[in-house]
Amino acid sequence: MTSHATTIDAAEVSGDHSPGPGRTLLPTATPARTRAAVRELVRPHRTLAAAAFGLMALATAVGLLTQPLLGRIVDGVTQHRAADALTFPAVALAAVAVVQGLTTALGMSLVSRLGETVLARLRERFVERALSLPLERVERAGSGDLNSRVTRDVSRVAEAVRNALPELARSVLSIVLTLVALAVLDWRFLLAALLAVPVQACTARWYVRHAMPLYARERIATGAQQQQLLDTIGGSATVRAYGTQAEHTRRVTERSRDTVELTMRGVGLVLRFYGRLHIAEYIGLAAVLATGFVLVRADSVSLGTATAAALYFHSLFGPVNTALVLLDDAQSATAGLARLVGVVDEPTTPAPPVRPTGPKQAASITLEGVSHAYVPGRPVLHEVDLTVRPGERVALVGASGAGKTTLAKLVAGLHRPTAGRVEVGGTEPDEAGRSVALVTQEVHVFAGPLAEDLRLARPDADDHELREALATVGALDWVDALPERLATVVGDGGHRLTADRAQQLALARLLLADPPVAVLDEATAEAGSSGARHLEQAALRVLDGRTALVVAHRLSQAASADRVIVLQEGRVVENGTHDELLAAEGPYTALWQAWSDHRSHGSPATGH
Repeated sequence: MTSHATTIDAAEVSGDHSPGPGRTLLPTATPARTRAAVRELVRPHRTLAAAAFGLMALATAVGLLTQPLLGRIVDGVTQHRAADALTFPAVALAAVAVVQGLTTALGMSLVSRLGETVLARLRERFVERALSLPLERVERAGSGDLNSRVTRDVSRVAEAVRNALPELARSVLSIVLTLVALAVLDWRFLLAALLAVPVQACTARWYVRHAMPLYARERIATGAQQQQLLDTIGGSATVRAYGTQAEHTRRVTERSRDTVELTMRGVGLVLRFYGRLHIAEYIGLAAVLATGFVLVRADSVSLGTATAAALYFHSLFGPVNTALVLLDDAQSATAGLARLVGVVDEPTTPAPPVRPTGPKQAASITLEGVSHAYVPGRPVLHEVDLTVRPGERVALVGASGAGKTTLAKLVAGLHRPTAGRVEVGGTEPDEAGRSVALVTQEVHVFAGPLAEDLRLARPDADDHELREALATVGALDWVDALPERLATVVGDGGHRLTADRAQQLALARLLLADPPVAVLDEATAEAGSSGARHLEQAALRVLDGRTALVVAHRLSQAASADRVIVLQEGRVVENGTHDELLAAEGPYTALWQAWSDHRSHGSPATGH
């Protein structure tokens, strides 16, 4: 609809942004809950799952005919049979290869389709829930935590679904059916082969027990590293201004060192894992060969049967190693999946009600005893009392860090106050649905046709309504000059818009959304002086007939407002019209004189 600011004025919020004290990471689902979530996702596709694994089982069963056929050839050679006796097994081997190849390809494609379908649904649920999370919850966790889940965790799960899942399914089926085939040849071959199982089982249990928590810790460390990088790079100007480069470099180094240390521990774990697997292979193959030697010597089985048994066990090397090695990918993907499911299960902000038809009436804004702190013990607002009448336009002014943005976010429903009560039209802002729209100086232009960007605010708006909104904010001329007008692709990969044009789009979206209450948080700050004047005029037209709270970047906005509220250190220190406050010769007068001095010296005002 409109742009929502997600950053906080550095002067208003202090403290370490790195994970630790003051950070509450988004939850990670338990193993039981993760398995339950997977079952919920797969349940609607039971038929596809059955067909996929049925074909995989058929392909594996057909492939197991290879070893007996080779054994038959061995028997034919050792018993000096005629050459014609080798024709059937040779032709059968070729047929087995063709049938196995076709069924494997079809089965793998169905398994991949199942995995991609389930993954797509998981992505949709994750994005839907992530967009519905209360902003305050996301800020407590830090953007790095959510960012690492959206990028790295989703990528790991997707990679496992595309590569590990089909191979793991084929490997498990091969192992089970090969053991059955060994028993069919002679039950003693099966017992010999099973001597490797205790070593492999202990190895798998040991690996799972150590890998699962290690990969979970690695994910958390990666999120902490990304959060620190985002904080340091995003706030680089502030870091340089306060001379804290060394401290932030130290934090980044510590986070990176923690991540590398956990990664290297994972590498060591995998190396020990492989070493134990090789021991199991040696034990099993030696046992099968020894059993074959004894049985052939006793004339219990033929040399061809013993050869088939040895080939069967040797053929297990690939599937067993693949299955156990894929535990590495499975554990990594499971850790990522648990973090995704943790977000999917997180409580969200209730969805706004359906937009009612007909004109909306301006609503009142009421704050009673409102205090707010981002960090416990460090309040940003102190017992603010404020009433804005329906249709009134009120400007918030004050020095940087006075609490203006925080108050605007409370009114917009992005945060709940630590103490006190905020009401818009008689209800809490987050319960008011689309009764409040917020436009900030940080506007996101979505990639795609410009018309679709505008229709985010009103999906049913036709082109005529879009053009009317653009004309109201003074953007229609430059939109008509675009190569494809409303159909022009904007945003990433498309036509790049300047800061003031992006703000015009945000104001047009606000107009289309038609909320009774609008909050503008320095919405003209990114434009130059001439651009700011046009944006201020556009904002006045958009706010006409609405209740408005304007965080004034330029005091000309305050001068034209119905009323001015002056904040100082989180408290309301002055409340009145522009003329009344100038006559009072208080804090507002000092701000006005400083702003006027900037203008008289020919430099645009950039502060209050």
